[in-house]
Amino acid sequence: MIREYACLGLAAVMMSLAPTVVAQKNDSGYDASVPKPTLTAVRYGEHPRLIMDFWKAKAQGPTPVVIVIHGGGWNGGSKERLHRFVDAHKLLDAGISVAAINYRLMKHSKDLKPPVKGPLSDAARAVQFVRSMAEKWNIDPSRVAASGGSAGACSSLWLAYHDDLADPQSSDPVARQSTRLNCVAVTRPQTTLDPQQIRKWIPNCTYGAHAFGIKGFDQFLAQRDAILPWINEYSPYALLDKSDPPTYMSFAKAPNKKGKETDPTHSPIFGIKLQEQCRELGVPCEVVYPGAPNVKHADVADYLIATLKPERSR
Repeated sequence: MIREYACLGLAAVMMSLAPTVVAQKNDSGYDASVPKPTLTAVRYGEHPRLIMDFWKAKAQGPTPVVIVIHGGGWNGGSKERLHRFVDAHKLLDAGISVAAINYRLMKHSKDLKPPVKGPLSDAARAVQFVRSMAEKWNIDPSRVAASGGSAGACSSLWLAYHDDLADPQSSDPVARQSTRLNCVAVTRPQTTLDPQQIRKWIPNCTYGAHAFGIKGFDQFLAQRDAILPWINEYSPYALLDKSDPPTYMSFAKAPNKKGKETDPTHSPIFGIKLQEQCRELGVPCEVVYPGAPNVKHADVADYLIATLKPERSR
């Protein structure tokens, strides 16, 4: 017994002397798992935050492209979080190019009504800009997808379901480009910004008021009718119709059948409820979480490859 405790003590000492494992980053600021970008800090708008990095896939012909939108509640985060949302190596190996964007945060768009208009309109502009670079970057403009996590996932769904924001009469060639997507694949999205739906679906969720410049969920709920036009314009669920592209949503946890959701902001119920509506409208939709039924694709990258490059997934 003494010898056993002595061994345990030695093991504890050895563990304390072991080097701390720190996430490694490459010289471009990304996680070590992310390849070096082909292009960095490409400007797609006037604001200092409107920059993107681009990874050009090796291919003979034009490639599909995935535009990755970082999370952070539209209050923080950066494009360097790319590895949290999608496996860039896997996409590039499959012949799919990648772009990761920064956008105006809520603090940069307080003068807009509602403030969420800033981040979302920037995401739309990024899609248009990437399409405008199709010839130069060897991109197929008919195969454009969006991906991201949390608020970035909500932005991606908004893009997928919103009517085309292209302005054919604009003097700006970028603004003339389409914002429509071929598909969308995201992690832990908020699929609605309607406080009434949120309270009904996930009673302990308090997310979304900040998108409309409102403090506190109770106030958000009280003002719901007054801001309904904004909700109908910026909530993905409200925009969904039968013409919208295939959707994939991944969540880290299963629904909590015994009570309150442990992570209500990222609850899989957001995905399950959207999937129900997608099925009614005939929009293909796959929702993945631990124990989920009918899972066909293990992760976001697998889904994107199967949808954008079906010949590679056979």
